[in-house]
Amino acid sequence: MAGPKMTAHTQELLHVLLGRRTEEGRRHEVLTRGLYGLELSKITGLPNGTLFPVLERVRQAGWVERYWEQDEVAEAEGRPRRRYFKLSAQGAQAAPIALAEAMAAESAKGRQALRPGLAGGF
Repeated sequence: MAGPKMTAHTQELLHVLLGRRTEEGRRHEVLTRGLYGLELSKITGLPNGTLFPVLERVRQAGWVERYWEQDEVAEAEGRPRRRYFKLSAQGAQAAPIALAEAMAAESAKGRQALRPGLAGGF
C-alpha cells in the first residue's frame, strides 16, 4: 500500500508518533501506548480540524492504529474514554524512511532554487 502524502502536517505528526517531539523519558510510552487526540494536538500544534483528517489518511495507509482505552481506566479517572493513536509495525518501519526522503527532496528543491543561470539568463 502506498504511503500518505508527505505534507508538512503529516511530517510533524509522524515525528511526534515516532517519539521525536516528546520528552526522552516518554519516548517508549509513545511508541508502545501511543497518544490520545488532545495530546497529539498539543504536541503538534495542529487544531483538531487539521489533525484528525491527517490521522485518518495515515491510518488508511496502514501506518497508524487507533484504539479506545479501557472503560475502567476512564471511569476510575471520572472522564470519557480516550482514543489512542500509535504507529503500526508498517508505519514504524516506513515513517523514518519517508521522513528522510521528504527532507532530502526539500533540501534538493532549495539547492535547485539557488542555482544561478536558471532564471534571468545570468
